[in-house]
Amino acid sequence: MAKFQPTSVGKLENDYDVVVIGSGGTGLSAAIQANELGMKVAVLEKEEELGGNTNRASSGMNAAETNVQLHHGVIDNVADFYRETYKDGGRLNDKDMLGYFVYHTAPAIDWLSDHGIKLDDITVTGGMSKKRTHRPASMTPIGGFLVKSLLDVVAKEEIPVFNKTKVIKLRQAEDGRVNGVEVNADGITKIINAKAVILATGGFGASKEYIKRFRPDLESYKTTNQPGATGDGLKLAENVGAELMQMNLVQVHPTVQQDNPHVYLIGEAVRGEGAILVNGEGKRFVNELNTRKIVSNEITALPEHSAYLVFDQGIRDRAKAIEFYDKVGLVVHGDTIEDLAKKINVDPSNLQQTVNTWNKAVEEHNDTEFNRTTGMDRGITKPGFFAIHIAPAIHYTMGGIHITPKTQVLDGNGDIIKGLFAAGEVAGGLHGNNRVGGNSIAETIVFGRQAGQQVTLYARSL
Repeated sequence: MAKFQPTSVGKLENDYDVVVIGSGGTGLSAAIQANELGMKVAVLEKEEELGGNTNRASSGMNAAETNVQLHHGVIDNVADFYRETYKDGGRLNDKDMLGYFVYHTAPAIDWLSDHGIKLDDITVTGGMSKKRTHRPASMTPIGGFLVKSLLDVVAKEEIPVFNKTKVIKLRQAEDGRVNGVEVNADGITKIINAKAVILATGGFGASKEYIKRFRPDLESYKTTNQPGATGDGLKLAENVGAELMQMNLVQVHPTVQQDNPHVYLIGEAVRGEGAILVNGEGKRFVNELNTRKIVSNEITALPEHSAYLVFDQGIRDRAKAIEFYDKVGLVVHGDTIEDLAKKINVDPSNLQQTVNTWNKAVEEHNDTEFNRTTGMDRGITKPGFFAIHIAPAIHYTMGGIHITPKTQVLDGNGDIIKGLFAAGEVAGGLHGNNRVGGNSIAETIVFGRQAGQQVTLYARSL
């Protein structure tokens, strides 16, 4: 299928029922849902490239009690999904949002499937006891697959998507209702009226200004975010009185290749399929599938502040993103474990011993060293052998706009700002102090759909 073509700015109309700001998974899901419920929708994206940070997602989409899980023999429970996510988030998650989220993940998988977007394979990420990370059967990284697939639906439904169109202001009626936006496109400022506006602008992981304001200790860290993740939606919302919450909660992702100017996130699925982490001595030092917070802290505590992901051809066959990492030159190759050890400058006998011990743990399904219980379907036994050098980097911002589970935006008094909705990474509260891998893609679909439904109810009430 031909590459999706954004609508020309000349076709931007003066009036819509719903304006969606941002073209990632959240914005596209919201636009499709609202459009299918009879709303006249426009999607506005400031960057040239569509898809935002969703493009960079690699592991998958978490969901519990799905038919896909049952096809793979996995018996899961939504209550377990809730409990584990709440614990992994340091019990700081908004319980109402989390409850809505976990119970709407399986319907979100079905909704995608109804649109021809099939996530038929499953894997596991850190902090989860079961395989609930859904991904395409081809095992391609979820992000690009999802953006392309959702844009295909958008094209079919003839929803206009305008790129290089920056929203500079939310407009308000005299009673405080948000009733439109002011945009800048091609150097021209234009006012667009709307019954409701959805902020789906992503987080602030690439904003030096916000990181400095809320987490000065991370100012020198590199980021996995696309350049547009600068917190624009937060500024727009703050300017109409929205409350920001938990802004100090910034996730550092443990496995990021950052030896080159371009930073590459190495998806959690690589560990989920069986990779281990070793330090400068060639020894394991952590349960690789603990929460991102714990794994990142353990890597930072090493003398070298970095580590190596080690895996074999068997694991590589199950994590297709590795083909891309290899193509861009991130993967070190070895014919044997000893050969690999020499290439990454670790003690060959240590690394061999580490791999042997790990393979025995996999065989007996008993990791006596670090109590890992997931991502143990296969050992590191099949030649060749590979390593990727990684270190932690800023990845995700758990804090953001304070919203209700209906995606309504709240002000500092806890009152709803009428006509304004927010979903996805721009909103705070769902993840607590640590986001579980696979939950952000699920959030984009679950709360994108919710925003699309809620703006429709709101617009119908006017």
